[in-house]
Amino acid sequence: TMRERFLSRLANPNIAYILFIIGFYGILFEVTHPGAIVPGVVGSISLILAFFAFQTLPINYAGLLLIVMGIVMFILEVITPTNGPLTIGGIVSMVLGSVMLINTDAPFLKISWGVIIAAVGTTAAFFIFAVGMGLRALKRKPVSGTQGLVGEEGEARTNIDKKGGTVFVHGELWDAWADEKIKKGEAVIVVEVKGLKLKVKRKEVS
Repeated sequence: TMRERFLSRLANPNIAYILFIIGFYGILFEVTHPGAIVPGVVGSISLILAFFAFQTLPINYAGLLLIVMGIVMFILEVITPTNGPLTIGGIVSMVLGSVMLINTDAPFLKISWGVIIAAVGTTAAFFIFAVGMGLRALKRKPVSGTQGLVGEEGEARTNIDKKGGTVFVHGELWDAWADEKIKKGEAVIVVEVKGLKLKVKRKEVS
């Protein structure tokens, strides 16, 4: 029957393994992007089907734990970049866990090396890419919000001193102050932002 064929395919170690990986990432995406809904639904269904399939297979839970640990290491690499150790640990843990997952010597019940390499490679590539994007974002100068004004050049529209004044920066007028006396019309550079007020200094003429 169709039901028997479906359950038979579900009990395939490769399919069970792929469903588990998809399920884990679906849930992870939903947690990190609340409201997305679809990834959470797909992830939940995939995990339920994966664990149903695991009940029909000789699962080694130490292997399952190693896979989860590997994914956690990748996540930690994104949160606190170590430039390598956690990524390597994640790859090793995930490969070992994938190999150990099915506790049997029967070749037809083993997870295919092709599937393992594809799953681990995709996971590693995704998190390495995410880490790379994160590091580049940290190195970039802020370009949005008031903090993005630090380092910008402008013009004093009034005399400015410690008591305050007005500057024209980035197409807008801002309240400002300076540790030195700056005359109206002089070029200034933003050195600090406090709320909606800018601290500026006179631009040195080279």
